[in-house]
Amino acid sequence: DPYLVVAADKGTATFSDIANGIAIDYGFWLGDAFASGGSAGYDHKKMGITARGAWVGVQRHFRERGINVQQDPITVIGIGDMAGDVFGNGLLMSDKLQLVAAFNHLHIFIDPNPDPATSFVERKRLFDLPRSAWSDYDTSIMSEGGGIFPRSAKSIAISPQMKERFAIEADRLTPTELLHALLKAPVDLLWNGGIGTYVKASTESHADVGDKANDALRVNGNELRCKVVGEGGNLGMTQLGRVEFGLHGGATNTDFIDNAGGVDCSDHEVNIKILLNEVVQGGDMTEKQRNQLLGSMTDEVAGLVLGNNYKQTQALSLAARRARERIAEYKRLMADLESRGKLDRAIEFLPSEEQLAERLAAGQGLTRAELSVLISYSKIDLKEQLLKSQVPDDDYLTRDMETAFPPSLVSKFADAMRRHRLKREIVSTQIANDLVNNMGITFVQRLKESTGMSPANVAGAYVIVRDIFHLPHWFRQIEALDYQVPAEIQLTLMDELMRLGRRATRWFLRSRRNEQDAGRDSAHFGPKIAQLGLKLDELLEGPTRERWMVRYQSFVDAGVPELLARMVAGTTHLYTLLPIIEASDVTGHDPAQVAKAFFAVGSALDLTWYLQEISNLPVENNWQALAREAFRDDIDLQQRAITISVLQMADAPQDMDARVALWAEQHRVMVERWRAMLDDLRNATGTDYAMYAVANRELVDLALSGQAAVVPS
Repeated sequence: DPYLVVAADKGTATFSDIANGIAIDYGFWLGDAFASGGSAGYDHKKMGITARGAWVGVQRHFRERGINVQQDPITVIGIGDMAGDVFGNGLLMSDKLQLVAAFNHLHIFIDPNPDPATSFVERKRLFDLPRSAWSDYDTSIMSEGGGIFPRSAKSIAISPQMKERFAIEADRLTPTELLHALLKAPVDLLWNGGIGTYVKASTESHADVGDKANDALRVNGNELRCKVVGEGGNLGMTQLGRVEFGLHGGATNTDFIDNAGGVDCSDHEVNIKILLNEVVQGGDMTEKQRNQLLGSMTDEVAGLVLGNNYKQTQALSLAARRARERIAEYKRLMADLESRGKLDRAIEFLPSEEQLAERLAAGQGLTRAELSVLISYSKIDLKEQLLKSQVPDDDYLTRDMETAFPPSLVSKFADAMRRHRLKREIVSTQIANDLVNNMGITFVQRLKESTGMSPANVAGAYVIVRDIFHLPHWFRQIEALDYQVPAEIQLTLMDELMRLGRRATRWFLRSRRNEQDAGRDSAHFGPKIAQLGLKLDELLEGPTRERWMVRYQSFVDAGVPELLARMVAGTTHLYTLLPIIEASDVTGHDPAQVAKAFFAVGSALDLTWYLQEISNLPVENNWQALAREAFRDDIDLQQRAITISVLQMADAPQDMDARVALWAEQHRVMVERWRAMLDDLRNATGTDYAMYAVANRELVDLALSGQAAVVPS
């Protein structure tokens, strides 16, 4: 394997140095990039990177419940001790934590009503010791009814404070019985930073778990009464245990999502060393200078890692809020992966078709734990598809690799970066992560099905759309509103950006097919969209403008900054700038003039209302989903055709409203027929796709009557 690397477990730099020494002795091309975390690498425990990454997930879970864990006290039960990397660093993430109980293999720590500030200082003292155990904790600062109890004790007296805090009725319990009760206690957070599997599903046996040492104290997912589980450690819960916890209202991701920070940090270290080792070999840097540079970038690397944690958990939140209504999309994604031998649903504990039907009947969709599996598979699959394509070789798309490196490195070694041995892999990884994080788990599958284009085509079109609409900028603006507006408002705003990205990407796939050129299309559309987007409130008119103003005002009233509110409120109309610019290219008219004509046509024929009605159509199967998208495509196509017809009228008034009115008069019979059709739709009860199929045919006839229509393919 040309890219075999070693990530030493438990942060033991000695093993990494030994492994790197062997790699260098054998002349392996990775050199000391073979094993991460060595003496010339990033110390995960010192950085606290795994715990910090997991804490990003904890913050999100609580933020979505209206709680700021950096300012609001929360009760915590922990698995581990302060000497541990993940547990110790995790319990120092906030000085507002009330650690009411914790345990490791030797002791049980109980502090029913701790003072957050005092206990934080004591935890920090233990963490800073060369070695520590819970028996080193200063019991004089503990609240009444607490203590440190050896797990070897025959029984433990349960104080009144312990009974109240942990909802225990017994007067005495064995250590195992107490731990079993603690795991089921009603607290805010269960933080796992230890070793062992403590939660399974009620449908699993202890033998299924394979951790015999903890059989007696293990609990089921539906017995947990904590609000959130943070999985800094591995294998603390079985996957089915997580699913069961999620179906009962609990918040958790998975261990491989929560504690991804450590592995991600190793990835960054390896890729940076590959880059810099080439610079050293070229004589442009000494090894000492390289090591100094590596050290100076510690905070930048941490920022990149934590940013990845943030974006991935955000993507899971966006997916979770639509998991039930989009369950058909996930079914098709799983079926596609299975058909290509990429996924074994049983091995990954993903629900069967029958189980999904039961979920739907119960008003439930996929859990975050299941979505965590699917987000990983979708990223891996897309990366593989991109590597087989020419996407990583496109000069414009290659720029995405810069997002994998610290900014200071990008500015100094841009040329060397383009020669990176793993350039294609890094470009593919960054594009895949960015696309799935921002556009959703089923984005590629959905567009692949509806357009017939390849995943590589979808990704290429997405990058164009991302850049011409500056989507990363707007996502950052929304993310900057953490704790300033309700999390639900943020997710709603992001949903609008995702819709814009999806519709615009679809437009490029439909209109450009195999003629995509990321550099050319970005340069052509980007400046024009920026220019027209700033004038949106001037270009819109009538009911269309009124609806936009209502949406804009609702966002402002919710605390969203005005510029961001204006942009997000207008995402539907920003998407239409693409056919407007294309119509400008065809007619030679100024884009702003074309935009006025386009929106005037939309108002005169009430197309905005009609489009909204189609967007609101319920989707019960894949055929309906495809039909709804086809209807929208037709509307865009015919509105563009009518706009071109209006612009090309001879001897027509300059005022666009007057020009559209004249066009409507010239085609009065067809326009009246169209308006009668809209009246029938308004008065209809229920929703029938056949009605909209007929209505769309009428719109095509209306466009054709202008002699400049485009017949849908």
